[in-house]
Amino acid sequence: MRTVFRIVSCLALIALVALVAAAIPAQAQDDPAATPQKNLKAGFIYVGPIGDYGWTNAHEQSRQILVRKFPWLDTTFVESVPEADAARVIDRLVAEENCDVVFTTSFGYMNDTVAAAQRYPDKLFMHCSGYKQAKNLGTYFAELYQTYYLNGLMAGALSKTGKIGYVGAHPIPEVVRHINAFALGIKETNPQARVMVKWLYSWYDPAKCREAAEALVAEGCDALAFTEDSPAVIQVGEEHTAKGKPVYTFSHYSPMGRFGPNSAVSGQLVNWTGMYETILTSIRDGKFEGRDHWWLMKEGAALIGAEEGQPINPKFIDVLKKLEHTDPVLGKITIFDLVTKRQEQMTDATVSFDPYTGPIKDNTGQERIKAGERGTHDQLWTIDWYVDNVEGSVPK
Repeated sequence: MRTVFRIVSCLALIALVALVAAAIPAQAQDDPAATPQKNLKAGFIYVGPIGDYGWTNAHEQSRQILVRKFPWLDTTFVESVPEADAARVIDRLVAEENCDVVFTTSFGYMNDTVAAAQRYPDKLFMHCSGYKQAKNLGTYFAELYQTYYLNGLMAGALSKTGKIGYVGAHPIPEVVRHINAFALGIKETNPQARVMVKWLYSWYDPAKCREAAEALVAEGCDALAFTEDSPAVIQVGEEHTAKGKPVYTFSHYSPMGRFGPNSAVSGQLVNWTGMYETILTSIRDGKFEGRDHWWLMKEGAALIGAEEGQPINPKFIDVLKKLEHTDPVLGKITIFDLVTKRQEQMTDATVSFDPYTGPIKDNTGQERIKAGERGTHDQLWTIDWYVDNVEGSVPK
């Protein structure tokens, strides 16, 4: 009798499993993006060392926060991966370490990430700063052009020589977009100032970055911003300031004020944590979408500051409160209040101000954004020209 009961019970259980399986759409059974997971393993591929003080360090800090916050999340990372070596590392994370999702955190990883998404349709991929999506591949970026503009307002007002330098990593749209936003802020508070750019063709090269910064100072620049993942530019500014020749600097990606307490005015800082939390939670809940996540100041992805909790170095606040600017709409206003107002306008619900609002011309005189219009995501994502107060042309 017990045997008969067991057989009937097993048959009933099998039937119940079959009914549940039939109730789940076939796509959800096969699609990793639509399948909730109890635990999740994420792999991160970094282009620089985790101690670089810049881009990679910012990603790594957020990864550590999320590991502490989510007991269901397991992670691994590989640092200092050359862009030409991305495919091999992706394969390792998927095939050997069995990651459910792989985050590739450099623009140059894009094509290898796309190929991996095709090669591993049962895995998910997120590419940082790219523009190619698929069913199991999304893109994401914490965009900083608004913060570069705010720093430009301060750089233009503080500069005495009217020459402002920028040390750029690679001439890709992301960096060009930031240079132009910085230049637009400079033009607003110092219409006669010019921006000079030197390219490194490297994301992380402190020695070469220092050399470029010194060259810009030698050419008369007394304010410097940069895209490179070390505090070398900040240190150069601090050294010249200590010798009695002030050079104003602006941090990049991670807090760097301690390297230039008398030079670093502010900077553009990034917070990847919220974005990673949103993406990873959507994967765990089976709601992943292969789309673009484009977060700005309004979403909390970008903020200004040379150090966390200090939007502006306290040593420069009084100076910025004494410097005045006349705005067509706001009237006479101090630079400190102008920065504060613009920040409010770019973080309000409607984003009532944006730096890329026309008319904007490039430095050949061609109108790129018409009066009253705002630059679109696609325009900014592919930008390959300088605004009219930046010298030279974008290398091709």
